[in-house]
Amino acid sequence: MNSFELNKILGAVLATCLILLALNITAGALFSVHKPEKPGFAIEAKEEAAHGGQAAPKETPPVETILAAASVDKGQATAKQCAACHTFEKGGPNRVGPNLYAIVGEKRGEGRGFNFSAAMKAKGGNWTLEELNKFLANPRGYIPGTNMTFAGLRDGQRADVIAYLNSLSDSPKPLPTAQAPAQGGQAPQGQQPPK
Repeated sequence: MNSFELNKILGAVLATCLILLALNITAGALFSVHKPEKPGFAIEAKEEAAHGGQAAPKETPPVETILAAASVDKGQATAKQCAACHTFEKGGPNRVGPNLYAIVGEKRGEGRGFNFSAAMKAKGGNWTLEELNKFLANPRGYIPGTNMTFAGLRDGQRADVIAYLNSLSDSPKPLPTAQAPAQGGQAPQGQQPPK
């Protein structure tokens, strides 16, 4: 092979490299990629109040009011979305969250062989129906610092789940009923009308 043939081959390789470099520079100028300030995806969260703290929690209706139309069967169906983190059977294992069998009336943040968050332990008290109502409406709003990342349940769903959780016991607690005023503005028998 003579030097003329070798020069043509090397010239073709160099010309190809120059053309690819020019195309790369041109493509970079035409199709610029803007890198995000922070890697990842933006997740929408509840807005904070104007003063920089968390927004004021929405008032939850009393548990007696929402339990008036509660259904244990609907609560069991709604609780399936909780099954990723909790179990409901007697003696069931803990998962990301504790087993919830017979939770109504139990001490909050204690026992069950589960390592509760410091916020849950600090809150103390018992899991009454009213406490479950407030917590399930907005877990992180009611107990800031809890490890439960669930956003919360609407009133009807919350009532159904509370009724279902109450039924998960060897001796379920009686559900409270709301005192509805009698027709005609009269107070129920045995009660005096308010003055």
